[in-house]
Amino acid sequence: MIRISNRATCPETNRQAVVYIASQWTNSLLPLEGATLGYFSQEASNANDKLIWLFDPVKTVAVYITASSVSEATLLEKCRRAGDLAQKKAKDDKTVSLVLRSEPGLAQATLAFAEGMMLGAYQFAPYKSNLPGSPHPLEEIVVENTQVSPLQTETLLNTMKAVYLCRDLVNTPANFLNTTRLAAIITEEANQAGIAVDVLDRKQIESLKMGGLLAVNKGSVDPPVFITMDYHPENAVNPDPLVLVGKGVTFDTGGMNLKTGTYMDNMKLDMGGAAAVASALLAIALNKLPIRVVVLIPATDNRTDGNALLPGDVITMFDGTTVEVLNTDAEGRLILADALAWAKRYNPLLVVDAATLTGAASRAIGNHGIVAMHQNAENYMQMVKTAGETTGERIAEFPFWEAYDEQIKSDIADLKNIGGPDAGAITAGKFLAHFTSYPYIHLDIAGPVFLDKRDSYRGAGATGVAVRLLAELARTLSVPPATRS
Repeated sequence: MIRISNRATCPETNRQAVVYIASQWTNSLLPLEGATLGYFSQEASNANDKLIWLFDPVKTVAVYITASSVSEATLLEKCRRAGDLAQKKAKDDKTVSLVLRSEPGLAQATLAFAEGMMLGAYQFAPYKSNLPGSPHPLEEIVVENTQVSPLQTETLLNTMKAVYLCRDLVNTPANFLNTTRLAAIITEEANQAGIAVDVLDRKQIESLKMGGLLAVNKGSVDPPVFITMDYHPENAVNPDPLVLVGKGVTFDTGGMNLKTGTYMDNMKLDMGGAAAVASALLAIALNKLPIRVVVLIPATDNRTDGNALLPGDVITMFDGTTVEVLNTDAEGRLILADALAWAKRYNPLLVVDAATLTGAASRAIGNHGIVAMHQNAENYMQMVKTAGETTGERIAEFPFWEAYDEQIKSDIADLKNIGGPDAGAITAGKFLAHFTSYPYIHLDIAGPVFLDKRDSYRGAGATGVAVRLLAELARTLSVPPATRS
């Protein structure tokens, strides 16, 4: 991973680049003269959201003129995308060290630019025998801005480590990442960050009668696990924890309702919610936020064999609710329901789940944002929306009207696990909300979790969506209301 700091550690060579970030162009911006200065002056005249890059045999110099007359959130997003362009230029030029110089008022913009560079430089190639141009030649980013502290660059680096972990987990094929391997990786990362971990095995899950998790696992040769992570710093501001719940389906065939066509191709992504919440907690712990956070991850795969869950089966959940299973491909809500009911024992401040739950969410808004809904958490939902704007992981809130409850009522059980062809993302959320009794927010990340083709700093494949969002939410909750920003 590329290092980021406020002081260069690489020796200055002809493989160093300097990027000047400014809100507008002036000839005094660069210590250049003659034709080089004339080139920049011509290119930057009336520039807006433009990266100007010039490779010189002695030193690479670039200027990024930030967007004008836009919101703060839009400015940060444009800076991230410009940062991605810069890392690609740096890679082509075989740049080793890149210095970002900017005026004090552009501190956050400069950090966003660096963030875009680091996210865009991510590569996943453990199974390639030969990857041209790997590893990325850029070793460090140095931020030179009087308003950017070493703590801020360290915080960004820790958050990027967490996003990289999330992307690695989601990108890893299921034959290399089953439930027990997922638990082992999370345990190792948590131990290094000072996070307490407990992993329940099949016998413990059976003794607790987590019927949803056990039912989905019936067709698998790998055991289910239930992972709990608990970050409880001594200076935590909240006596009641923030609880994050992640869907951990390591591969989803659809079960007996087998996925057809190409719908199964990338279903290693179905543990994207689990990867996101675990990685977000890693960022929170590494950055030493004074907030208690608990993560709950029910994990299994969803496969078929002679004992697999069948359409029409009735199962009993952890909290005693009976569920008629009309579609075995609506399995994520079954395992999440057990975890959401389990969360009640923590008397949580707020529970947020992240799940690749429905194709309906993806069809509704594409991969451009996260579908969300809430129950008894209006103020917290606004915090999540603000965090989404800040991080570029935007929230589209769907209605959660009581009328949708009718769609998941069963004739032979308390609930059924699908609500029909209409409003599928909402009825899935309604099913989950049945198992809650606390302020609750549901994040359906099915759209942006995995991209078939590259999209700027989000890359291709796993995006690590919701890691930065949840870390920013935790940061907001960890400071007194009067000083929140």
